[in-house]
Amino acid sequence: MTSDAATATSTTHTTPPPEGPAPDQEPPALGLGASLPPTDARAKTEGTFPYAADLWAEGLLWAALLRSPHPHARIVSIDTAAAAGMPGVRAVVTHEDIPGDGSYGRRVVDRPVFASELVRHHGEAIAAVAADHPDTARLAAAAITVEYEVLEPVTDPEKAFAAEPLHPDGNLIRHIPLRYGDPDAVGEVIVEGLYRIGRQDPAPIGAEAGLAVPRPDGGVELYTASTDPHTDRDLAAACFGLDPERVKVVVTGVPGATGDREDPGFQIPLGLLALRTGCPVKLAATREESFLGHAHRHPTLLRYRHHADAEGRLVKVEAQILLDAGAYADSSSESLAAAVAFACGPYVVPHAFIEGWAVRTNNPPSGHVRGEGAMQVCAAYEGQMDKLAAKLGIDPVELRLRNALSTGDILPTSQTVTCPAPVAELLGALREFPLPALPKDTPEGDWLLPGGPEGAGEPGAVRRGVGYALGMVHMLGAEGADEVSTATVRVHDGVATVICAAVETGQGFTTLARQIVQETLGVEEVHVAAVDTDQPPAGPATHGRHTWVSGGAIERAAKMVRTQLLQPLAHKFGMSTELLQIADGKITSYDGVLSTTVTEAMEGKELWATAQCRPHPTEPLDESGQGDAFVGLAFCAVRAVVDVDIELGSVRVVEMAVAQDVGRILNPSQLATRIEAGVTQGIGAALTENLRTARGLIRHPDLTGYALPTSLDAPDIHIVKLVEERDVVAPFGAKPASAAPVVTSPAAVASAVRAATGRPVNRLPIRPQAAVATPKA
Repeated sequence: MTSDAATATSTTHTTPPPEGPAPDQEPPALGLGASLPPTDARAKTEGTFPYAADLWAEGLLWAALLRSPHPHARIVSIDTAAAAGMPGVRAVVTHEDIPGDGSYGRRVVDRPVFASELVRHHGEAIAAVAADHPDTARLAAAAITVEYEVLEPVTDPEKAFAAEPLHPDGNLIRHIPLRYGDPDAVGEVIVEGLYRIGRQDPAPIGAEAGLAVPRPDGGVELYTASTDPHTDRDLAAACFGLDPERVKVVVTGVPGATGDREDPGFQIPLGLLALRTGCPVKLAATREESFLGHAHRHPTLLRYRHHADAEGRLVKVEAQILLDAGAYADSSSESLAAAVAFACGPYVVPHAFIEGWAVRTNNPPSGHVRGEGAMQVCAAYEGQMDKLAAKLGIDPVELRLRNALSTGDILPTSQTVTCPAPVAELLGALREFPLPALPKDTPEGDWLLPGGPEGAGEPGAVRRGVGYALGMVHMLGAEGADEVSTATVRVHDGVATVICAAVETGQGFTTLARQIVQETLGVEEVHVAAVDTDQPPAGPATHGRHTWVSGGAIERAAKMVRTQLLQPLAHKFGMSTELLQIADGKITSYDGVLSTTVTEAMEGKELWATAQCRPHPTEPLDESGQGDAFVGLAFCAVRAVVDVDIELGSVRVVEMAVAQDVGRILNPSQLATRIEAGVTQGIGAALTENLRTARGLIRHPDLTGYALPTSLDAPDIHIVKLVEERDVVAPFGAKPASAAPVVTSPAAVASAVRAATGRPVNRLPIRPQAAVATPKA
């Protein structure tokens, strides 16, 4: 999200920041730079926050979905008679009840609401039921008889190229051949590697849930925890055969999100059932249904060859990147563009030749998860840098410093890095930061063995490893995406209200909106209106875009209100508004002649303004992978310290140190929280999180079989350095904060395990057998 945090912190203690304001300088209590707490923090902490699963309406019906037990099958027949005849069942809908072709998709319209002829992944929706009790709805869904002709699933993405088409659009979603420099360039030293990245689930907090309420005009209102309400509205309206104006999405009960929070695949059936029955209909998905339905991080296969000279300077990078998109396209094209563009990492590479593909399979669907594309390639190119350092006998940090990208360098896409790129500075700060103390080498020592305090390991089998990684992410959308947001700021009787359809997903946007208005207008009390599609669109809550485009729109609207407020005063005293300033709730002139409070100046007035923010345009990558595809970039460096039991293969992360390029600190405590959360999510991807499948069937789709890191797994996380070098083209100069540590942390953990074991560690999450090594003499 936003670059809104600033002090160096740990999950267990706070480390003094290496840079910052003087000790006697008090941080602001309000406005930008203040650690303003989220308005919903208390409610969420105490359990009183109304989540989407808590929604209720008079005359409520309950919905349930029938999902396919097969990853690939032909549907011979669907018999809903038994379900429709059950007492309490009010409606049963299938593909026959959807106008048009019944397909949807946020980026590519290729996914049916209900499978009609073919089932393409395990858990694909077949039908939906509305009944007067949730148990009745589930029993009715189970009573629907579907005759399948089971087909052989395509689960190996490498075999998808030659397989029979799984979809009318074919199996190849996108191919990007990046060509940069001289194909005949060869380095004195060459290292190769094959890397595999697993399927990470976004595991959203709280049940995915929603309520659909029919309207008197024949339309419908959808109450969901949507992160992109206008797109969801348009998708639903098309599937309902209605004009978008007759469908309203009201955002409610969003607990947190690291990707697309809600799967439209259950919002649309809800609306269909509400329209069919004329009653409100509610669905609260089980965790199993969430695992089956929503998108996951793309499993990825990566082949790399790095060329370098004798001093370790990179000469050429060659790579093949294969993304498993699952059955439908979703955001695979965008994920592939990020993977290919960042395949060389934040390093200067004079020659690069990258082949990237995204293909359909019968595996679970893949889509947007924080740091998509960038995380997978980071694990691979940093593995290559470790191999190169070992082969050359160069310190891994020194090797990275010799190749570090900086402002003015050129990416392999031919785009010049015009934003601040303090890559070497970040890595240097980590190298100087003290390492944690070694544990005592006795069974009675005061330390925790890998595997837990009661683990089976012995202290003598434990090796400590230290690893480094550099990562980069892009800001906003890419490749010509029209990034725009609209906001209105209204002030009445000294109270400000912000109206903007940017969804608060836990990234702190509503807090930032309050801070912007406080900073610009000197108004202490600021409210942010609830989000619905009656407001102008603001776009999805991804890539830190709301800090930039929505925050920028709010700032512009607030400045317009500021001008309306100051103009009468300036006219009265015969001066321009530029000679007046607002600070600490007071309006003063440059010469001290005018001094009044904002409250007095606002008395009896109602001022408002609406503004838009649209960043400079980008362009799609061309047929050679070239183009100015990204608005801006953010960089991160992470050092991981791990203890590995080389006999059992268990890993304990002791410490994570982070140095990050944040542009500008907007909310210190909020930024620290976002970075710590990003690091923890990265640790999950490195060690535990992998949604396993067997021939396309999801194994153990629950939080018992899918191991999320808990607070007990979180190590000390030290924010060593935050570089505040503002990006001049971004409002406030801020950069995204949480995606960069998610991208970089898994690579750092893998690097540390390599250092401890001497094993290549080329798969994430790291399996125990990959961390077993021969004990050192």
